[in-house]
Amino acid sequence: MKRRAVFMDRDGTISEEVGYINHPSRYRVFPYAAEAVRLLNNAGWLAILVTNQAGVARGYFTEDLIEAVHDVLKLELEHDGARLDAIYYCAHHPTVGELPYRFDCDCRKPKPGLIIRAAADFDIDLAQSWMIGDRHSDIELARNAGVHAAFVLSGYGRGEWEYQRATWKHEPDLIAEDLLEAVKEIVTSDE
Repeated sequence: MKRRAVFMDRDGTISEEVGYINHPSRYRVFPYAAEAVRLLNNAGWLAILVTNQAGVARGYFTEDLIEAVHDVLKLELEHDGARLDAIYYCAHHPTVGELPYRFDCDCRKPKPGLIIRAAADFDIDLAQSWMIGDRHSDIELARNAGVHAAFVLSGYGRGEWEYQRATWKHEPDLIAEDLLEAVKEIVTSDE
């Protein structure tokens, strides 16, 4: 039987948006993130992080740093009884940097490569799944991958919602203050 997943953006959604995180000490998980992920865990949804990390292509940091930051995230979530089922990231950029990171890949959001890989790895029913993010590109990713879109007003969300949405091709299926509110809506709408 296929499984359902909630895909989550990283910066601005599950953690603070502070620009390029070039050291693990700068990484701050939102205080409500563990509760949101735990709700997904307890409700039987897969909790999967999908994030663009083009700082690697730009030469700002290495993939080792991304792993170190994700270790901080996993430890903080585990400390509060929550777990991510997987983390997928794109370190590429189509026009900046050097090979192997400079190329037009299928995984840089809003292209659906990260979600497509996760769907294959976990046998996910995309039509029953969600993407939560704070950027318009997360909504476009959801549309491109065939999942529902939840838009949060944390991170860049409020500014994009108030000042840029007139130019958006697609509206989200759900708008929430933050990740926890979005997850509560998703989980309770399923009951």
